[in-house]
Amino acid sequence: MIRRAEIKDLDKIIDLLFEVALVHHEGRPDIFKKARKYTDDEIISIINDDKTPLLVCVDEFDEVLGYAFCVIEEKGSLLLQKFKTLYIDDLCVFKNLRGKGFGKELIEGVKSLAKEEKCYNITLNVWALNENAKKFYEKLGFSVQKIGMEVIL
Repeated sequence: MIRRAEIKDLDKIIDLLFEVALVHHEGRPDIFKKARKYTDDEIISIINDDKTPLLVCVDEFDEVLGYAFCVIEEKGSLLLQKFKTLYIDDLCVFKNLRGKGFGKELIEGVKSLAKEEKCYNITLNVWALNENAKKFYEKLGFSVQKIGMEVIL
């Protein structure tokens, strides 16, 4: 089941954030610290803000299995058409539970939310080091929108 995160989910969300941090740190220790992305207070603020919906996938005992941090944004400029978008800032399922469909459930929950909010699209970023995530998102219909590049000096 997919639902909005609640304060009671904080410990599991923190555990998941550490799993994500480890993947990034191991892949690019030159950039990523072995530290989580958000403080407790920031997570609580995110949970309480409608523009940053935090969805969780839970089991029949209401235990968190994974999450999707989302941001709903309005886009538009002299160059860009006006539209509403849902950006997936972070998505993770506990490592020992991957491959069981929980990530797909989270994406379906995100799609439902985006439709409710009348969003034009859903976007996300995947680091090149994370081939598993890239394959997962492609399997669910995501395609490359833009590519970020770097040169290390």
